[in-house]
Amino acid sequence: MKIRIALFSLILTVGSLVQAQDIHFSQFYMSPLNLNPAMTGIMNCNQRLVANFRNQWASVLRSNAYNTFSASYDQKIEFARSDYFGVGGTLWGDVAGSSKFSTLAATLSGSYSKYLGGGRDNSNYLVLGAQVGIRQRSIKPLFELFFGDQFDPSIGGPSGTSIENNNGTFGNNYSFMDVNAGLLYFRVFNETNSLWIGGAINHLNKPNQSFYDDQFFELSTRYTVHGGAEITLNTRYDVLPGFVVLSQGEAFQVNSGASVRMILSKSRWDYQAAQIGVWMRIANSVDNSLLSDALIISTKFDYDQFGIGFSYDVNLSSLRPASNGNGAFEFSLIYNICRQERRNVYCPKF
Repeated sequence: MKIRIALFSLILTVGSLVQAQDIHFSQFYMSPLNLNPAMTGIMNCNQRLVANFRNQWASVLRSNAYNTFSASYDQKIEFARSDYFGVGGTLWGDVAGSSKFSTLAATLSGSYSKYLGGGRDNSNYLVLGAQVGIRQRSIKPLFELFFGDQFDPSIGGPSGTSIENNNGTFGNNYSFMDVNAGLLYFRVFNETNSLWIGGAINHLNKPNQSFYDDQFFELSTRYTVHGGAEITLNTRYDVLPGFVVLSQGEAFQVNSGASVRMILSKSRWDYQAAQIGVWMRIANSVDNSLLSDALIISTKFDYDQFGIGFSYDVNLSSLRPASNGNGAFEFSLIYNICRQERRNVYCPKF
């Protein structure tokens, strides 16, 4: 019973904070347009299709688990002598918990990559990106929801009627515009060695998030800093360290780790590689103390223009007794469409 009471309290807390946080992927490098609009069009081929799916807390919430999906398309366009434009679009959705709090978003992205010097084997680029989109959010009718003032520890569940049910005019859905911007610097030393660092600011317009007509609840600006590198160890193995820092309102999160890539086959007509990585996610709790939230095991397999990724989050937080360590799993798919280019400038393999 104590575990159930603690779990129910946690779910109520998460529910109260969910409006202030965005979606996130453990395989952040496999969802480039959601990470930073400046990554639009940054690829070694001409066009890119990406799909992601994340399922979280299924071991605890069963059919009310958190589910997130995303699909994107982007391409790069040659401009001037050595510069590029990038254009793309993203559609993503998220459904959270028993309240069926859901978000559906459609976003257009654009970027401009400015050549800073070097050549094919040693190039430098500074990329500026922007996004504009629209989101729709919805939730169950108010009378079907439970709130903190209804929680009764003596019975381990909700009872009575919440004061929220009589707190203004409540709507079940609303829409708003969203504006984001980002910056990215990358340097390529050769085909298999590179480094990059970038940052993004999301929700520059700070839209209203309240379901009540007479209230204003600002969506906090999200700040992102990320970076990584490709480092060749020998003709067969590469190491790919990386990190991302996310800060939004009172929420803070850091993912960092590295993957090892083993080249299975490499020729002009056949490329195969396998990756395995270990990552740690550190986040802040309700009282703002830092905690080890999850250990992330990731894998990826590349076959020519296809990339397939899978990751699993091992829960390390205080929810572990209820979750049995089961956090989240993700699937990712990337398909690159290549054609002959007048220029053969390398980009990092994120």
